[in-house]
Amino acid sequence: MIGPVTSSSAAPVSSERLELRKAAEGFEAIMLRKMLASARASSFAEETPLTGGGMQQFQAMRDEHFAEIAANSGAFGFARSIEAQLAQHLPSKGDS
Repeated sequence: MIGPVTSSSAAPVSSERLELRKAAEGFEAIMLRKMLASARASSFAEETPLTGGGMQQFQAMRDEHFAEIAANSGAFGFARSIEAQLAQHLPSKGDS
């Protein structure tokens, strides 16, 4: 997880903010998977029996798993930035 969302009044986190956090983490995971796929596509390795379809499938699964872990841990910080920017558009408690 990114970490607890706190405010100056230490109020509980709204369900909208939790949904926003989950969406931001999902977006970060997608971005990381695309970055890893792009980096792997630029490889100059020759096609060998060890680089065939099975290895490509394994690499895709590994990249997906890494991206999910990185996004959930907040290691790169993309989700935190996205969440902070979009949270400005959530209604405040006084607006409801």
